[in-house]
Amino acid sequence: MRAAPAPEPPVSPSKEATSGDTRPGAVEERPRAVSGAGPSADSRVSPAGKAQQGLTERYRVGSLLGHGGFGSVFAATRLSDGAPVAIKRVPRNRIRHWGELPNGTSAPLEVVLLDKVSTGFPGVVQLLEWLELPNNVVLVMERPEHSQDLLRFIRERGFLSEEVARELFRQVLEAVRHCTSCGVLHRDLKPENILVDLATGQAKLIDFGCGTHLQDTAYTRFAGTPSYSPPEWNHFGWYYGEAATVWSLGIVLHQMVCGQHPFPKGRNISWGQLSLPQRLSQDCKELIRWCLSLHSLDRPSLEDLSCDPWLQDIHHP
Repeated sequence: MRAAPAPEPPVSPSKEATSGDTRPGAVEERPRAVSGAGPSADSRVSPAGKAQQGLTERYRVGSLLGHGGFGSVFAATRLSDGAPVAIKRVPRNRIRHWGELPNGTSAPLEVVLLDKVSTGFPGVVQLLEWLELPNNVVLVMERPEHSQDLLRFIRERGFLSEEVARELFRQVLEAVRHCTSCGVLHRDLKPENILVDLATGQAKLIDFGCGTHLQDTAYTRFAGTPSYSPPEWNHFGWYYGEAATVWSLGIVLHQMVCGQHPFPKGRNISWGQLSLPQRLSQDCKELIRWCLSLHSLDRPSLEDLSCDPWLQDIHHP
């Protein structure tokens, strides 16, 4: 059964990118990187002519950690102090959007977004530096030595207890709220993009390759993982940033406490009541169902979520 038609939300044309852009709100597409970009004020950028030499002199690259449509991520070691880092290589021809850092340096949009959100905030992966190579752009990021992504963390345990899930979900929500306060929309919230430090329990949001600038108007283009996209995108072709984020957070919470995606067939979302295990507390069930409200206006705001009784560990009789 399909939802009743909804009115088209107001969309500001000036907010939408053009020229085949698939990331709404992104900076205008550039055909190629600007070569010879100088160092930024915080020394995150190496001059293009010395980038390759600097990379090999400062880091020892190890095994492949993962790869996707936007590039490959390798484990590496910083030679100066032995610190573990992650090195992400993105082919230049896959970088569709460039922007400007605060000092005017031209940079890939992913770098621009990370520069906004990562400095000094523990819940988002820290960007240490980035380098321009002849055929690739390289991002060097922190890498907790004993860590794994949340998907693997859940699968090894079957599902998480509400106590463990509550602490991790709190951290993820705090990271998302931090990003939005910085004007950044992640757009690919899922367990694979949440890193858990096994030594400290710290959760970190990673991979801003699908991210964009936050806007108040509706987005009419999608970037991210289809099985985490909200019903309004699948049925009407638009979504608002916060409501879509809350939908994704609801799926993540369901995966934490149930051990599986609530809609395993992706877009084949049931319009009936979501079935949840009896072992879950009533507050937990209500929070999941609230986040997964089929109509976007029925979902909580991010601020509503932070005040929810389940997250506050307030038990109703």
